[in-house]
Amino acid sequence: MSLGSQIAANLPYLRRYARALTGSQASGDAYVREMLEAALADATLMGSLAGGRVPLYRAFGKVWASGAGAATGAAPTSEHEAGAQARLGAITPPARQALLLTTLEDFTAHETAAILERTPEEVDALVAQAIAEIEREQTTSVLIIEDEPLIAMQLEDLVTGLGHTVSGTAATRTQARAAVAEAMPGLVLADIQLADGSSGLDAVDDILGAGTMPVIFITAYPERLLTGDRPEPTYLVTKPFQEATVRAAISQALFFGSTRPL
Repeated sequence: MSLGSQIAANLPYLRRYARALTGSQASGDAYVREMLEAALADATLMGSLAGGRVPLYRAFGKVWASGAGAATGAAPTSEHEAGAQARLGAITPPARQALLLTTLEDFTAHETAAILERTPEEVDALVAQAIAEIEREQTTSVLIIEDEPLIAMQLEDLVTGLGHTVSGTAATRTQARAAVAEAMPGLVLADIQLADGSSGLDAVDDILGAGTMPVIFITAYPERLLTGDRPEPTYLVTKPFQEATVRAAISQALFFGSTRPL
């Protein structure tokens, strides 16, 4: 395969990485274009791109690290991209690169080390740093709308175990309104069928009328949300639930800062 064909085959993946790294499609493409233009003007640089994805990503990383890209800070194209951009932007650049290379791009620690010109041990440390920084940025307050006391207590333990705080608990729509009046949460965990016959759906609508935050429904009645008659939630956990499922939903909802469909 010619060098041009190698680059063309790997270019879609490089553009994906560039978008995640810079925070927008426009900025990512600008850096990729700058790297390719530099390679066309420098035979030595062009030759260094041979050998697959690792040398291509290494060359791109140097261009990005130089800060000489033509377009930075372009507006994100979606709410989810904005949320992810805010989270990734809080991570120091080397840690951000290491995290994306080993997760999004599925490079091994040794391949990532070659791209970043570091040791595998340094890569492992950078990935751990990135995860810690994301978790620290995601810490928030959580409102639990649940009419079964034991389940409410289980959710409280789960939430606090993840490092979040509980802003309040509510067993009815009226209690949910009162809890929000006292403290606006950063995340809502909501059942559908509440103690006095009121609806968790209505309670959530009340809350979203006062502010914007991710919502995760945890319910024994998922069919009430999956009707096609209204926008359906991205995060819907069915009772009885596995705690790992709730943890994953919380992590994803907070990372993107939204529960709109992806």
